[in-house]
Amino acid sequence: MQRQGSGGSAAFRFRVAGVVLLLVHLLLVAWLTLRPLDVVWVTAANFEPLAGIKADLALGPLQAARRIGGGLLLLAPLGVLLPMAGGRLTVSPLASLTRTMAAGAFISLGIELLQTGIPGQVVDVDSLLLNTVGVGIAHLLFVPAGRARLRRRRGRGRKPAAAQAPRETGAEPPRALREKAPQGTQGTTPTITRVGIAP
Repeated sequence: MQRQGSGGSAAFRFRVAGVVLLLVHLLLVAWLTLRPLDVVWVTAANFEPLAGIKADLALGPLQAARRIGGGLLLLAPLGVLLPMAGGRLTVSPLASLTRTMAAGAFISLGIELLQTGIPGQVVDVDSLLLNTVGVGIAHLLFVPAGRARLRRRRGRGRKPAAAQAPRETGAEPPRALREKAPQGTQGTTPTITRVGIAP
């Protein structure tokens, strides 16, 4: 019983840590994407898919890597933090990936919609695509392997408790024998009945 309780408390702590880290990450993302910027000019909003990525590639390898990599990495931690906050170990990998990417897409869409009213921030549909792909890549790289490892650890933690069951069942026959013993011989320790010998 103690092992199950410690396993349950460990899962609870793991989930709480996921929720806290998720909130911290979202606050950081909000500060990066939703604060007003004091700039001389901004580019026009981009509503054509992949047009922004093509423009980034035209700037050269270094600039393209910085811009595209930034879009992929911005929400990538959500690919790990959302399942961690959910705390599920036995779930279909495809269902988990779909749910996580959908949540990442909704968060990215919310950011893009909020940016329409913030000075200096530009709405770009390619940011939505890159953010969602980044969430999916992080999920695939870390979550299935992490869940498998946690399941193995949980399985190993339950083995000693199962191994104790035969010992308890092995202790039953003496109890049964004591119940069948005569009233005078019952007690905490077995007693030996002595038979007197006539002189």
